[in-house]
Amino acid sequence: MLTDFLPTTKKELELRGWDDGVDVILFSADAYVDHPSFGAAVIGRTLEAAGYRVAIVPQPDWHGDYRDFKKLGRPRLFFGISPGCMDSMVNKYTAARRLRSEDAYSPDGRHDMRPEYPTIVYSQILRQLFPEVPIVLGGIEASLRRLTHYDYWQDRLRPCILCDSGGDIIIYGMGEKPIVEIARRLEQGQAITDINDVPQTVFLANEDRIPGGIKANDIVLHAHEECLRDKRAEAENYRHIEEQSNMMHASRLLQRVGHRYVVVNPPYPPMTTQEIDASFDLPYTHQPHPKYKGKRIPAYEMIKHSVNIHRGCFGGCAFCTISAHQGKFIACRSKESILKEVKLVAQMPDFKGYLSDLGGPSANMYGMHGRNLKACEHCRRPSCIHPQVCPNLDTSHAKLLDVYRAVDALPEIKKSFIGSGVRYDLLLYRGKDEEANRSAQEYTRELICRHVSGRLKVAPEHTSDSVLWLMRKPAFSQFGDFKRIFDRINREERLRQQIIPYFISSHPGCQEADMAELAVLTKQMDFQLEQVQDFTPTPMTIATEMWYTGYDPYTLQPVFSAKTPREKLAQRQYFFWYKPEERRGIEQSLRRIGRTDLIQKLFGGHTPAASPNTQQTSRHHGNYRADNRSEEPRQEKRGRNRRHK
Repeated sequence: MLTDFLPTTKKELELRGWDDGVDVILFSADAYVDHPSFGAAVIGRTLEAAGYRVAIVPQPDWHGDYRDFKKLGRPRLFFGISPGCMDSMVNKYTAARRLRSEDAYSPDGRHDMRPEYPTIVYSQILRQLFPEVPIVLGGIEASLRRLTHYDYWQDRLRPCILCDSGGDIIIYGMGEKPIVEIARRLEQGQAITDINDVPQTVFLANEDRIPGGIKANDIVLHAHEECLRDKRAEAENYRHIEEQSNMMHASRLLQRVGHRYVVVNPPYPPMTTQEIDASFDLPYTHQPHPKYKGKRIPAYEMIKHSVNIHRGCFGGCAFCTISAHQGKFIACRSKESILKEVKLVAQMPDFKGYLSDLGGPSANMYGMHGRNLKACEHCRRPSCIHPQVCPNLDTSHAKLLDVYRAVDALPEIKKSFIGSGVRYDLLLYRGKDEEANRSAQEYTRELICRHVSGRLKVAPEHTSDSVLWLMRKPAFSQFGDFKRIFDRINREERLRQQIIPYFISSHPGCQEADMAELAVLTKQMDFQLEQVQDFTPTPMTIATEMWYTGYDPYTLQPVFSAKTPREKLAQRQYFFWYKPEERRGIEQSLRRIGRTDLIQKLFGGHTPAASPNTQQTSRHHGNYRADNRSEEPRQEKRGRNRRHK
């Protein structure tokens, strides 16, 4: 029934008897899918549960007379902008700045349903039409543009997105708590310009309007104009930005832009299990809106038979935006809440008994946290596992195993697969807690034997330890250790499964010689890599700051990055050493960089395949994503971006 969904049209408002209007209107750049993996639905349902009337306008037409922006009239409290589960520019363009052929969050994958930077476009239109109505910005696009940031697609530094959009306030990160608080304040009659102390929000203010003035414990970043003049200043900012995004008790951040300051309030504490359960247990239909009947929404098709079990990731990968958006502390759903959603999925007409994923940003971090939480409250480390696993981290996989077994025990479930990436460094880690060590071994065997749908995804990302250090990933030797365990268990259990490793080319610190070594090492391990994932600089990651500024934000040491199309192609070609058309370019590259010793290792005694498909029976084939995984996703988890609200 239409009334099972949040209303999207005047007719749907009338069906609910809301002839006198609504409290909040959300404008979403994604199709409206009423599912906890889609941010606009989560925010809408959260406000609804708090007692507010909410409508959603999905993918409004931003051309012509703006009728989509006017059709529901003026909300009583505010407009909310939800630009999408993926950053709009990552969604629209490849690493080579070419237009993608498909938008995974639009009906039938249409790529013309959203503008570039919908946060700015939608906000400016609404400000023109309804100048007095507050505009609240949220989602991944605004969240990761809350301070001065490098924009790869325009190749320039841009200020906080509030400056360009005309919005009033940003909610960064996961927005359930701040959105309700802002609605409550506005309902009580407080002006949006006076709402300046809500955690996890960003606003602009003149110096004399900063609440409490500039305090001793505030962190004052280099001004936007200084960052424009000095790349080192921009790099220095990002150490503070990352540290404060991942602290239990963060400081307020201030950055001058022109005659005003951007004020970033510290985030809310991580959600409790009860709070995150309440969000996931809202009355979602778990379906696209009926207006899309007969149309395919690719992102939904990928996640509709999957269940997200936690938020947050303490990996701290330099190229990933999760820490800037969700933070490093893991917020877990209860087993009961997970089972409730699994049973809902099992009732879908096209469900055949197979869960495509029972995971999260990193599949095997569920239930993990510091043993001594007091120590965590003062920790500044962006990663709990790099450069080594924190001795305070409880790495037990016991709670996760309990969830897997409870799900598999349901009569409706034939098999639950783990589609999210697995951190093999956590599986290999051996600490002083023998029970935790045993649980990791037990989890590894159960994962491989019961939860792999033919291919297990892992992410070594590179083979060079110097590049991996900058990525904040474990040494490549650990991938070799894990692969040996994977192969042994497959032999013992008589399974024929593949391990699929992901790699990145052109990451800061990576040289052509590093890619040549990668080609040799992966060849020796009997892999043929089919697609390259070329590094894409996305806002608010440490890797992007290295790429743009040329400095490591933590050491301020110079870092090389391949930037020109020619430099990036020179690295990318090494993924495809086995293709006949790549051999000449690779040999020329190896001679130019003085590594002719690798020519024999790559091509000695090797007859290049006519096509990759001819080798599928004898070699492992990695299916690599051509877009950046910053957005775990990582941004492009292809529909599993449950974290982007």
